[in-house]
Amino acid sequence: MQKWCQAIFHIRDCGILHALLDIRTHDDLLSHPVVGASFEGYAMENILASAGGYEASFYRTGAGAEIDLVLRRGRRVIAMELKAATVPRVSKGFWNALEDIAPDQAFVVAPVKASYPLKNGVTVTPLQDVIFRLSREG
Repeated sequence: MQKWCQAIFHIRDCGILHALLDIRTHDDLLSHPVVGASFEGYAMENILASAGGYEASFYRTGAGAEIDLVLRRGRRVIAMELKAATVPRVSKGFWNALEDIAPDQAFVVAPVKASYPLKNGVTVTPLQDVIFRLSREG
């Protein structure tokens, strides 16, 4: 009888992840299937480092509604979806999740040059803008 084990783990440091996967250049990363997870981890770590006083979580339902990062401080709620694409697209589940949690602000954090409105009060924004906003609130 053959036995096998599947391990699922998350490496929080994208530098270690890239080293383990032998990703040496930016072009290597962009052509690797881990690019989305790498950006998500990198963005999450940097946002959490600047989100002093916020409680961090994610939101997911059995029906598929999902938000990558939900920050709460008192009654203030900020929702963030993290996307590696320069023209990010969000799923119907993201919009459903926003209806469920009714955040004060909602962002799609992506490698874009400048912030712009997406729709329904959601802003697509570069990572550095989110970090700056959160660090000013600190």
